[in-house]
Amino acid sequence: MIDKRHQHKVFAFVMALTMSCIMSFVITLFNLGWVDGILQIWLKAWAFAFVVAFPTIMIVGPFVRKVVSLLLTE
Repeated sequence: MIDKRHQHKVFAFVMALTMSCIMSFVITLFNLGWVDGILQIWLKAWAFAFVVAFPTIMIVGPFVRKVVSLLLTE
Protein backbone atom coordinates (compact mmCIF):
# COMPACT_ATOMS: atom_id res chain seq x y z
CA MET A 1 0.00 0.00 0.00
CA ILE A 2 0.94 3.65 -0.33
CA ASP A 3 2.22 5.52 2.73
CA LYS A 4 -0.27 7.94 4.33
CA ARG A 5 2.09 10.88 3.87
CA HIS A 6 1.22 10.75 0.14
CA GLN A 7 -2.51 11.10 0.80
CA HIS A 8 -2.78 14.50 -0.92
CA LYS A 9 -1.10 13.23 -4.09
CA VAL A 10 -3.13 10.01 -4.21
CA PHE A 11 -6.36 11.91 -3.59
CA ALA A 12 -5.51 14.38 -6.37
CA PHE A 13 -4.65 11.55 -8.77
CA VAL A 14 -7.87 9.60 -8.14
CA MET A 15 -10.02 12.74 -8.19
CA ALA A 16 -8.43 13.96 -11.44
CA LEU A 17 -8.79 10.53 -13.04
CA THR A 18 -12.45 10.21 -12.05
CA MET A 19 -13.58 13.76 -12.80
CA SER A 20 -11.70 14.03 -16.08
CA CYS A 21 -13.21 10.71 -17.17
CA ILE A 22 -16.77 11.74 -16.40
CA MET A 23 -16.55 15.32 -17.62
CA SER A 24 -14.71 14.52 -20.86
CA PHE A 25 -17.26 11.79 -21.66
CA VAL A 26 -20.25 14.04 -20.98
CA ILE A 27 -18.81 16.99 -22.89
CA THR A 28 -17.76 14.80 -25.83
CA LEU A 29 -21.26 13.31 -26.07
CA PHE A 30 -22.86 16.72 -25.70
CA ASN A 31 -20.75 18.22 -28.49
CA LEU A 32 -20.71 15.28 -30.93
CA GLY A 33 -23.48 12.87 -29.95
CA TRP A 34 -23.14 9.13 -30.62
CA VAL A 35 -20.91 9.26 -33.70
CA ASP A 36 -18.63 6.65 -35.21
CA GLY A 37 -15.31 6.54 -33.38
CA ILE A 38 -16.72 8.17 -30.24
CA LEU A 39 -14.62 5.90 -28.00
CA GLN A 40 -11.34 7.00 -29.57
CA ILE A 41 -12.41 10.65 -29.55
CA TRP A 42 -13.40 10.44 -25.89
CA LEU A 43 -10.21 8.63 -24.83
CA LYS A 44 -8.12 11.33 -26.49
CA ALA A 45 -10.16 14.02 -24.73
CA TRP A 46 -9.88 12.14 -21.43
CA ALA A 47 -6.09 11.90 -21.68
CA PHE A 48 -5.83 15.63 -22.34
CA ALA A 49 -8.29 16.47 -19.55
CA PHE A 50 -6.38 14.33 -17.04
CA VAL A 51 -3.07 15.99 -17.91
CA VAL A 52 -4.69 19.34 -17.10
CA ALA A 53 -6.76 18.18 -14.11
CA PHE A 54 -4.05 16.48 -12.03
CA PRO A 55 -1.66 19.43 -11.70
CA THR A 56 -4.62 21.78 -11.29
CA ILE A 57 -5.90 19.80 -8.31
CA MET A 58 -2.39 19.64 -6.85
CA ILE A 59 -2.04 23.43 -7.09
CA VAL A 60 -5.60 24.54 -6.27
CA GLY A 61 -6.35 21.87 -3.63
CA PRO A 62 -4.71 23.59 -0.64
CA PHE A 63 -6.46 26.87 -1.46
CA VAL A 64 -9.84 25.12 -1.73
CA ARG A 65 -9.27 23.37 1.62
CA LYS A 66 -8.62 26.77 3.26
CA VAL A 67 -11.73 28.31 1.71
CA VAL A 68 -13.84 25.34 2.83
CA SER A 69 -12.45 25.54 6.36
CA LEU A 70 -13.41 29.23 6.48
CA LEU A 71 -16.97 28.44 5.36
CA LEU A 72 -17.57 25.65 7.88
CA THR A 73 -18.16 25.92 11.60
CA GLU A 74 -17.58 23.30 14.28
